Amino acid sequence: MIRPFLHTLTNGLKVVCVEMPHLHAAELAIYLKVGSRNDPPGRQGLSHFLEHILFRGTADFGSSMAIESAFEAIGGAPNAATDAESTCFYSRVHPDHIKDGMKIFASMLQRPLLNGIDIEKRIITEEAREDLNENGDEINPDTIVSRLLWPRHPLGLPTIGTLESIEAINRDDLAKHLRQFYVPSAAVLAVSGPVRSHDVFAAALDCYGSWQDNAPQPVGMFPAMQGKPLIRCVQDSDSQMNLQIAYLGLAREDRRFMAVRFLRRILAGGGGSRLHLRLREELGIIYSVEGAIGAYDETGCMAFDLSTAPETLLQAVSTTLDELRRITVEQVPAAELERVRNSYIFDLEFSRDSAYEMGGRYGWGELMGVVRSIEEDQAEAKRLTAEDILETARSIFTPANLRLVAVGPWKRGMRKQLRDLVSEYGRLCCPSISSPEH
Repeated sequence: MIRPFLHTLTNGLKVVCVEMPHLHAAELAIYLKVGSRNDPPGRQGLSHFLEHILFRGTADFGSSMAIESAFEAIGGAPNAATDAESTCFYSRVHPDHIKDGMKIFASMLQRPLLNGIDIEKRIITEEAREDLNENGDEINPDTIVSRLLWPRHPLGLPTIGTLESIEAINRDDLAKHLRQFYVPSAAVLAVSGPVRSHDVFAAALDCYGSWQDNAPQPVGMFPAMQGKPLIRCVQDSDSQMNLQIAYLGLAREDRRFMAVRFLRRILAGGGGSRLHLRLREELGIIYSVEGAIGAYDETGCMAFDLSTAPETLLQAVSTTLDELRRITVEQVPAAELERVRNSYIFDLEFSRDSAYEMGGRYGWGELMGVVRSIEEDQAEAKRLTAEDILETARSIFTPANLRLVAVGPWKRGMRKQLRDLVSEYGRLCCPSISSPEH
């Protein structure tokens, strides 16, 4: 059985070690509880920008090339990611060089030069332009849906920021954000692989013991909302319609979260999932459909993404909404539930072979206060019933939670037909729900 070892330094930094002696490579990661929801007004994208700029050089490694070369010398390939609530720096390293990897990340977090801002600004601006069309309109369904799910709140804004906010970011903004949020008491250092916990803890103390702590800054919580289904139709010259159907979901620590995982798998979790079978195998109107779960401290979402030809958009929407409504009125058949249950339990078992997944499970889990062992997840999955799934589906897939975005070459009359489909869905699910806003 794989289990984590946890040690907390006097400055508040939590160090997690997952011993996996059967592997040959180690995974090193440091998770920080800072993301786009921490960005100040007018500086959206600041957390993402800071993540980028830390690779531009430190007092010990003077350039991005020096950082890359130092990691390559120990078998590494450093990377990072920023989302709404967290930032992570990570790399595979040779297990004999864990401390060397820790030193590089420690230098990036504690002694960055914060140089190359103008160059990085140009790079990130180009990245942000990928979400815009030739007219400057936002065409990324994820971003548009987020604005509908969490209006007038940082969770609803793009992690990368906007062209205006990216341009406004300066060195003082980056330095202040670093002081406020890159603090050891809001961070977790995770090492997984063929390593020993006492060696990891000793190395962490040497590399991070002098890291100065500050009180983490609080964030504004998103208030619970009730409303109507919302639709956004965005004109774009693409050959396909890019569709996202999303619902306000559950917070990360909600007791029903296992049922949410099962719902995603049942509906859009692979070749045997309901939406894949209906939309691709039966109708032939999509190539693939993806289901995704978002979960935060106080809110969440479940979203389904697909692309289809303009002439089959309405059929795709109608079929998808029909499947979502059906799962709120009919229990999942026993055979289907057992197939999905086994698939999930086996995937958990397979994750024991991945240092990356174990580092995330116990490192990110520790950061967010949701650490669970594989055995705990497997046991809960075995207890989950069709009634649990039905109850959770009914709480999520209500018309009031629906947010639908379609981006592409709209033709005359399509928008009204789409609104009519959503209105009909609302009447079938809940007769008291009025027409969607758009």
